[in-house]
Amino acid sequence: MIISGIVFILLLALGLPIAFVILGASVFYFTLNPMMASTVAQRMASSLESFPLLAVPFFIVAGAAMARGGIARRLYDFADGLVGHWHGGLAQVAVMNSLFLGAMSGSSNADAAIDARTIAPIMRERGYSNGFASVVSAASGAIAPIMPPSIGLIVYGLLTETSIGRLFIGGVIPAMIITAALLLTVRYVAKRRGYKPEREERLPARQIATRARAALWALAMPVLLIVGLRGGWFTPTELGAIAALYAFLVGIFIYRGFGVSETYELLRESALTTANVLFIVASAAVFSLVLALEQVPQALLSGLLTLSDNKYVVLLILNVLLLVLGTMLEGLALMVILVPILIEVTRTLGIDPVHFGIVLVFNTTIGSITPPVGTVLYTVCSITRCSIEEFTKEFLPFLASLIGVLLLLTFVPPLVTFLPNLLF
Repeated sequence: MIISGIVFILLLALGLPIAFVILGASVFYFTLNPMMASTVAQRMASSLESFPLLAVPFFIVAGAAMARGGIARRLYDFADGLVGHWHGGLAQVAVMNSLFLGAMSGSSNADAAIDARTIAPIMRERGYSNGFASVVSAASGAIAPIMPPSIGLIVYGLLTETSIGRLFIGGVIPAMIITAALLLTVRYVAKRRGYKPEREERLPARQIATRARAALWALAMPVLLIVGLRGGWFTPTELGAIAALYAFLVGIFIYRGFGVSETYELLRESALTTANVLFIVASAAVFSLVLALEQVPQALLSGLLTLSDNKYVVLLILNVLLLVLGTMLEGLALMVILVPILIEVTRTLGIDPVHFGIVLVFNTTIGSITPPVGTVLYTVCSITRCSIEEFTKEFLPFLASLIGVLLLLTFVPPLVTFLPNLLF
């Protein structure tokens, strides 16, 4: 195990993608025991033999169709009608827009990339610093993994056999709290720097209603998710297929954002994203087997319980650990590696799995935005050409805000569990 750990660190230092780092260390471990050499392929294949996992490619296709189908523009106009008159109006619009887009993409990387490509250039033209525009794009991406249909919550539900429907519903209130915290942070920074609203006065209610009607088909997506799951009409996998079909029909026939001829390119883009996600899942499944064979879960459990048997103290320790690891490893890979270990800890301490799932996914999302090597950080900075130093300086108030929300969700579980317990 020690040698495999060294291989892991060396591959990571060489800058290999995290899936290859995990798989390389795992392959090295099993090659030391020729009798188990075939285990790698078997484990990778078996980890993907899951019907609920089909929800991942379906929701990826739905998100891609929504982004291309003219829906993003209508959501932007609606968000502008709601918050464009606030201090730092364009940045406020970016945050609110991410709340709407998050209910479609399920991915912080996808959501942040959309904002970085569309809203950040306009922000720079209006006098916002490139660092601030980049940070707002990245930080607002933290909403997507918590709002249904979150890919991270689907994977967590599969790993822990937790109801994906309860996880989806459990993410609604936290997503609203994250949005409110980011809006307040933008207001605070904008007032200090003199970033003006997009307009002096709020739009009349009639104009806001007009923009809402224009975005109605897009806004219906999260309603479809919640009502379908609550009513028991669809499983999460079936809902993914319905969402993908819905996004195609709306994009092609109602908003006319893309044509049938562009379908191949959209599906190709979705297939590449799906392959990336599932390869991480398969690779991390092999690594989690290595950890199980070396009895790492038992050692971690005994170590944490030695420190404290208070679940909130243990959650605080886990939050610190995950925040640090999240800056170095891709969030999905980190989840697949650690969740089988950590779920035993949480069950022993009586922590609700839905509560822990939301805290875990949000924690790893914060890590993905945080320097030095957060994945969302690099996605946004590569698009906006922002330096890591400038990003880090601008990110500090947003980091404080996100960590504040994380602690609130950690120590007030009803914020997560109230809606699932009420509806289910």
